[in-house]
Amino acid sequence: MNGEIPISCVVNGEAVGRLVEPRMSLADFLRTELELTGTHLGCEMGACGACLVMLEGRAVHSCLMFAVQADGMRIETIEGLSDRKAIADIQKAFHERNALQCGFCTAGMLIAAHEMLSGGAELNRTDIRDGLSGNYCRCTGYEAIVDSIEQVAKARRMEMRDGCAVSPAELVGQAR
Repeated sequence: MNGEIPISCVVNGEAVGRLVEPRMSLADFLRTELELTGTHLGCEMGACGACLVMLEGRAVHSCLMFAVQADGMRIETIEGLSDRKAIADIQKAFHERNALQCGFCTAGMLIAAHEMLSGGAELNRTDIRDGLSGNYCRCTGYEAIVDSIEQVAKARRMEMRDGCAVSPAELVGQAR
């Protein structure tokens, strides 16, 4: 057992258990042990946001956590959010607004946007910029990203206000 510690958690809705080195980061665990490579490692000090995952419903920097700290917890990666279509409207808006460049930061940006938009609060451009302040992108000026999130926020507000049966992904194109 070479000093490895058993952990079990729920990742993207699936129970997983592994033996891990005590100092293995959650990001490395997701990438190497579970082959969920949408979680990127950039700065490895919590400044760039490329490693964001949802832990118990909150966005966390997985590079700053040890995998053993996630024992017994529920984790959702960009793959899980995408597979269950929780971010389909955000992805669509990013695509429509050309908010995607090289793609390295995109998963973290989408997770940050998902957390912001899941709160139900009305977001203005300042709120969105504040919400993205932990995400670093070298390829864009952030305007298209802010535009995308603002578009989804408006579409979701419209959906809630109208109580319509149209999906948020369909409303995104109407919110321009």
